[in-house]
Amino acid sequence: MSEPAPATFSRWTVTLSILGVVMLVLYRVGVRSRTVPDILFFLKLVLIQLLIYFGVVWLSLRTKDSPQLLVLGLIFAALFRIAILFYPPYLSDDIYRYIWDGRVQSAGINPYRYVPANESLAKLRDDKIYPNINRRDYARTIYPPVAEAAFFLTTRFSESVTWMKAVMVGCEAITVWAVIQLLTSFGLARQRVLIYAWHPLAVWELAGSGHLDALAIAFLAVTLLAHRKRQETLTGILLACATGVKLFPMLLFPAFYRRWSWRMPLAFVVTIVIAYLPYISVGPLGVLGFLPGYASERGMVSGEQFFLLTVTRRLFSVHVPVIPYLIFSVAVLGILSFWFLRDQRNGNVHYVRNCLIIATVFVFLLAPHFTWYFCWLILFLCFVPSISVLYLTATSFLLYLTWINDTADRVFILKTLIFVPCLILGILINWLRRQGYAHLAHE
Repeated sequence: MSEPAPATFSRWTVTLSILGVVMLVLYRVGVRSRTVPDILFFLKLVLIQLLIYFGVVWLSLRTKDSPQLLVLGLIFAALFRIAILFYPPYLSDDIYRYIWDGRVQSAGINPYRYVPANESLAKLRDDKIYPNINRRDYARTIYPPVAEAAFFLTTRFSESVTWMKAVMVGCEAITVWAVIQLLTSFGLARQRVLIYAWHPLAVWELAGSGHLDALAIAFLAVTLLAHRKRQETLTGILLACATGVKLFPMLLFPAFYRRWSWRMPLAFVVTIVIAYLPYISVGPLGVLGFLPGYASERGMVSGEQFFLLTVTRRLFSVHVPVIPYLIFSVAVLGILSFWFLRDQRNGNVHYVRNCLIIATVFVFLLAPHFTWYFCWLILFLCFVPSISVLYLTATSFLLYLTWINDTADRVFILKTLIFVPCLILGILINWLRRQGYAHLAHE
């Protein structure tokens, strides 16, 4: 592969530097947002950041492998995160529960046993963490065991919000390292890692709010690398760890499974069992924590959570029950899984593409109410760029408009703006691609 001329490098380096400085200033301004009325101003800043980000995505895909662009881009990515690391989270208060769960475990108490407001935990309360815990009066923890172990280990060094956020940024560093290793293995330009590292969604949700999705994504990134190196046992262990942080990575199992292999499935199951053993004293159902209550609270029981179900109900003016929709969702994911289990092609990024498809379909079926549930999609975009999925991750910020108005009609409109154009873009681009291939085949 021929190297571009030095003048080209200089031009792109200057461009990236200018974009990085503007982006950094926007982070410093945005971090001053504090209250609900600030959300509109914040989203205007994010819109500008997204426009800059799309330019960086184009640049990372347009240029050949460049150490200069890679290093410069990663320096700015680190500065973005440092710029907001030391400020209290604005978009979410989940991080306070992380710290609380770590504190509870350090006292020798199973975090799945009590709600924070239980008098048995009264001695652990303080004036910094406890008052900021959401659902502290009625919800036990919802987080899976690997996440709980991470909370415990992290809080043994410090129980501060900044430290917890710093650990999540450290997890992002692992993700970036793994992505660069994979890009090199695939023969792709290493600066494509900026598709992840510069995405405002990743910066605000993982560094800004300290969401544990950073840990799950790090495990997934290393899982991708282990699979690439054909390390079956390690792939199973790492995928199980990702599942033990956020349950949804288990859906990617078919994309990693090699036909007739027993090492990966066995390692996955054994790791899951071992992860739950320290917490099983509350019983098999007890380790689910607040998960059933959360499903009800978020409208998964009534069906209000699911955009496709809501569209069906409104379109046909019929109250379609939730059970048929859940059966439909399981069937769709099952068919995809079966297809990928049969489709064992050895193309370089083929398994990453399968991961992106499963993850995107799942997000469509779930239609999350919170933006950080879209973060894991960005990882796969470094290898399999998709305009429609980029749109999906970018427009997920619209969900913060529910802070102003959280009515069912407003949520439906916002999800329509997120999911419908994404679907149309996906169909259109796929059609154009097929038409292009057909044209080439006739020449």
